[in-house]
Amino acid sequence: MFNLKQLFLFISFVAVSCDSSTTQSEYHVDAEGFVLEVDETVVYREFEGEITVNELTIAVGAMIEVSVHLLDHDGNEIEHDDEEEAEELTFSIVDTSIISVEAEEHEEDGNDDGHNDEGHELGFELTGLAEGTTTFTFSLMHDGHADYTSLPISVTIE
Repeated sequence: MFNLKQLFLFISFVAVSCDSSTTQSEYHVDAEGFVLEVDETVVYREFEGEITVNELTIAVGAMIEVSVHLLDHDGNEIEHDDEEEAEELTFSIVDTSIISVEAEEHEEDGNDDGHNDEGHELGFELTGLAEGTTTFTFSLMHDGHADYTSLPISVTIE
């Protein structure tokens, strides 16, 4: 059993170890879902653990650019501020002989007023390699951990 001194030391250790303000950013995405868009058309939607749109189909040899829009608890797109730290997408593909997925890099665009507007759009390139159906997941990584991980996303290659 703990004596009073040991209990105080244990509580102090737990309190200090849970304070991550000195080592990590306080910014975290609180997403409840996301939409995937191709040419501004929603091809996949996941919200609060339910898949409501699943129309991700591409041709063998085709490459499409897919944008990712995270959703808040009301189903609205989460907007990013320039001060927020950039996140990155990582992927896990079930069958890499059917598709390849590559995250798009964040870009800085110089505009006419001389300012750089950092692009916070999340996106990736999806390429159909062979006929078939497979799934992949993505994780939104921040400070070495996933702030959000998708359910398996089904893709059909025709």
